[in-house]
Amino acid sequence: MMEQKRVSVTQAIAHRLEQIILDGTLKPGQKIPSERRLSSRLGVSRSLVREALHALQGRGVIITQHGKGSFVRTMVSEPDDDGALLQLFFGHNRTLYDLYEVRAQLEGQAAALAAERATTEDQYRITKAFESMEIAKANDIADSDHAFHETIAAASHNPVLVHVLSSLKGLMLHSVEASTTNLNHRKPFKKQIDKHHRQIYHAVISKQPQWAQKAAKAHVDHVCNALKHIEKEEKIIYRSKLK
Repeated sequence: MMEQKRVSVTQAIAHRLEQIILDGTLKPGQKIPSERRLSSRLGVSRSLVREALHALQGRGVIITQHGKGSFVRTMVSEPDDDGALLQLFFGHNRTLYDLYEVRAQLEGQAAALAAERATTEDQYRITKAFESMEIAKANDIADSDHAFHETIAAASHNPVLVHVLSSLKGLMLHSVEASTTNLNHRKPFKKQIDKHHRQIYHAVISKQPQWAQKAAKAHVDHVCNALKHIEKEEKIIYRSKLK
């Protein structure tokens, strides 16, 4: 009887940890807190936490790396660096525009949901990411831009959306690099991009989902159309290289 009770408690802890992963509190690739911290947070013994983590590892929800700890597994795999999708992405500009079409829909929905669901902690992280992006230097602007959009996606608390966007992280970052490389030194385009970022931020923080969705979609559409214009006029747009 005691053994059955222990198993049921372990399953309940594992289920709770899965919920934390699903709601985006623990994101793909993020390190799982220590057994001690989880024990304190959940109000159970470390041995029960250890058993629950072992169960999650067995189900493929988390992965444990010796000497480093346990991490949330990516639910949707990223394209391989030498895979066909990335080869096509870098070889043909139309795939970049295809990606912007997808980004407009996914990031628009993420912004709308974040405006509805963002917690106080989410809003703090979004604010910090926005402020970092505002003061980022040229070499860091692409990473800070991408990080801003990531914090909004996480605040959507939609695990499917979070994991799909996470699976596209490499492509997303490359598309941001393409926009910053080609547009940031062109003042009219950069001015509009900055305006859209401010609109997205204020819409999410002030909990206005329709405005947030509209601003996020307008932002991606603007970048896409601007790059198409540059390509038409100058016959070239600069792309990131495979590393």
